[in-house]
Amino acid sequence: MLMPFQNDGQIDYPALTRLTEMYLEAGAAGLFANCLSSEMFELSAAERLQSIRHVVQVAGGAVPVVATGTFAGTLNEQADFVKKVYDAGTDAVIVITGLLAAEQESDSVFEERIFRLLDWTPGIPLGFYECPEPYKRLLSAGQLGQFVSTGRVTYHKDTCLDINQVKAKIAAAAGHPFGLYDAYMGHAVESLRAGAAGLSCIQGNFFPELIVWLCNNYNNPQVASEVNEVQQFFIKNMHVMHNVYPTVAKYSLKQRGIDISTFTRRKVGDFSGSIRHSVETLCGDYNTLSRTLELV
Repeated sequence: MLMPFQNDGQIDYPALTRLTEMYLEAGAAGLFANCLSSEMFELSAAERLQSIRHVVQVAGGAVPVVATGTFAGTLNEQADFVKKVYDAGTDAVIVITGLLAAEQESDSVFEERIFRLLDWTPGIPLGFYECPEPYKRLLSAGQLGQFVSTGRVTYHKDTCLDINQVKAKIAAAAGHPFGLYDAYMGHAVESLRAGAAGLSCIQGNFFPELIVWLCNNYNNPQVASEVNEVQQFFIKNMHVMHNVYPTVAKYSLKQRGIDISTFTRRKVGDFSGSIRHSVETLCGDYNTLSRTLELV
């Protein structure tokens, strides 16, 4: 999910309501609140919890809501905040893999901390996010399988960009109440066909109903050419969607009539006239594609 702000930098809660409703109306099967797209590192602890509660309340149980629960601090402090995020009404609390061990620390150190975190948060379903910040710590298939086998890990947002690793991770976690959600649209269809539970990608903050359509139709032989067309649309426009993100996503939603400011707390670069034009072109191409798919 994105985080809408007022032009003075405060969280815009009426816009957050509209945004949550937009995702639900688009058919999203779940919501990941308080994530990197939500500018979580630029929020205070109180803002993180208040915004999570707001999303949970608006969703009203229609879909599961997960949210990040680990930030800087000792493992004990992280465990305490995980409990607070779960108490806010989430269905699972997401662990940032790069915040459980420093980049130079070994896998054994990381794994030991994961198991301690599990011990210190009894009964709370957890998930993982291979977040690019503060650095990207990827899980191996063996690690993921080991964590999922505890029965406590239900969600994984994968950012490895390697379809063979994705397939290995899905296989390692087979047989458990768990879902891998791929963030990379470059192999989205292959990932879904390999057994990914869905997609958790920034493109869902531009055109959520198109991501929903792909998740619903990736294996439908009657629309095989359209499935390929949708994936190629995302691949072709990946650079546009990543440039000064999340500003571009908010501007894209404005182009579609969503009342949201483009204000961001993150320093993502200059939203230049050429970038603005590329987003407007993107929205025009989407409108053409959506008519082909009869989404409008």
